Amino acid sequence: MTTAAPELLTVPEVMVLLRLGRSTVYDLIRSRRLVSITIGRARRIPADSVRQFIDQEIEEAV
Repeated sequence: MTTAAPELLTVPEVMVLLRLGRSTVYDLIRSRRLVSITIGRARRIPADSVRQFIDQEIEEAV
């Protein structure tokens, strides 16, 4: 059985992926550099949003 990568990530998962602190991830969400959705009381970040953020950061660094 294969496990597909999740399409929606939790804030702690994004923290691990980007190696950033909780408040930094929430700052990125507030500034709309990371897209997020709220389901009930749960905040979720689409995996595509994280990939786009990384790509954008790489483009700006070059």
